[in-house]
Amino acid sequence: MAEYGFYHLTRTPLDQALPKLLGRVLGSGGRAMVLFASQERLEAVDAALWTCPDPDWLPHGSARCGHPEYQPIWLTTEDAPAEGAPNGARFLVLLEGVESARLDRFDRVLDLFDGADPEAVAAARRRWKAAKAAGHALTYWQQGAKGWEKAG
Repeated sequence: MAEYGFYHLTRTPLDQALPKLLGRVLGSGGRAMVLFASQERLEAVDAALWTCPDPDWLPHGSARCGHPEYQPIWLTTEDAPAEGAPNGARFLVLLEGVESARLDRFDRVLDLFDGADPEAVAAARRRWKAAKAAGHALTYWQQGAKGWEKAG
């Protein structure tokens, strides 16, 4: 079972929070697959990752550039195939309320949701209940004054 973390965005928007989390994944020697609900959001985040100041280098790719095996961060709107992430990632980042049928292919799942959107919060609560029922080890993180704070 994957370790499943819910990340409640309350202080910064996704475009600022995501690069730092991905930087931590890369800093630990990991690879990530980032799953989006829409191609438009994928393209916006793709552009933001190339210009983010912290960390200043987040190598990534998508189907547009191909060669997932060379991409430490893979951006996609398609769930992982049965054999796992195209780039060999063991971290899965879920955005825009997407769900994956392949959680078993990952060691860690990061589910980011917008705390200012009541529908996103309600949907995250439903995903929490489903992940708990499936037996995943759950953690809840909320943005605090000094960064991510693990809540009980």
